Amino acid sequence: MRPAARPLAALALPVSAVLALSACGGEADAEAGASADAETVTFTWDRNTAAEDEEPVLEETTVEVPKNPENIVVFDLASLDTIGALGGEVSGAPLDSVPDYLQDALAEEAYDVGTLFEADLIEIESQQPDLIIIGGRSAALFEDLAEIAPTVDLGLRGTYTETLERNATFLGEVLGAEDEAAAAVAEVEKGIEEAKAVTADAGTGLGLMISGGELSAMAPAGENSDARGARGGLIYDAFGVQPVVDDIRAATHGEPVSFEFLLETNPDYLWVVDRDAATNAEGAQSAEAVLDNEIVKQTTAAQNDQIVYLDPVAWYVVFGGIETTAIMIDDVKQIAG
Repeated sequence: MRPAARPLAALALPVSAVLALSACGGEADAEAGASADAETVTFTWDRNTAAEDEEPVLEETTVEVPKNPENIVVFDLASLDTIGALGGEVSGAPLDSVPDYLQDALAEEAYDVGTLFEADLIEIESQQPDLIIIGGRSAALFEDLAEIAPTVDLGLRGTYTETLERNATFLGEVLGAEDEAAAAVAEVEKGIEEAKAVTADAGTGLGLMISGGELSAMAPAGENSDARGARGGLIYDAFGVQPVVDDIRAATHGEPVSFEFLLETNPDYLWVVDRDAATNAEGAQSAEAVLDNEIVKQTTAAQNDQIVYLDPVAWYVVFGGIETTAIMIDDVKQIAG
């Protein structure tokens, strides 16, 4: 609709005012042109559009994100890790979930965006971010967040190392840190190979998750695994630990296991993740306390002091990113003595 006509007198501006307005208009046009010409990076992934209880329906999704964004919101802690490792910083994150070792990746006045699973949409919209990154636990937030700003899902696809390389390369392009990303990926890949050289001579192993005093055996993820399966299988799939039995899932009839199972299978090494420590479960027994019993003491792993307690935050909460993977590598290489 056209605005109502105004009296001619109202249009009779002084020449100086006209010139000033022309200058402002020129600046606005220049800014608009610069915005239109702003560089972007394309990211494409297969997004699951099915409801939570339905069979996955994958839809190819492509998003253009701005280069050198000033205001980044991150729900995926692995991406927070990599952004910090590449010299960038994050303006918004689920602050209560950011571990101490990743605090440097946050802007000085970082704002809270919710939890790893739920977004504070009002706060995020008020902050007008340039880019939002989700993944894993936060993948279901895509549609709501995409209405606020360009949103990409950097969750696990393919193997752990493939995902790490893909995401680091993408974030390096976004931050203008391509060389740094390439160097970081090369360093991580070198470290993983060194860790695999250590496990190659370590005999058999069993990954063990402990929570609420209960034991769950971790199994190799295999192909097309979800993030949960990949996280559990990481000690085998990425770091080359030889599973104590060929099919751990079949041997355990699922995942929960007894102390007797540990003695029966008797792996050379136990690789332990304390889930309660990772999630700060109140009043929970430590993994060390849970395994301190007469049955476990009879195992080869216990008798040879070969129960390895892995960094719980790195292996369970963050599960990815440049610095986190370096922590994982050191966890594995410690058995070299």
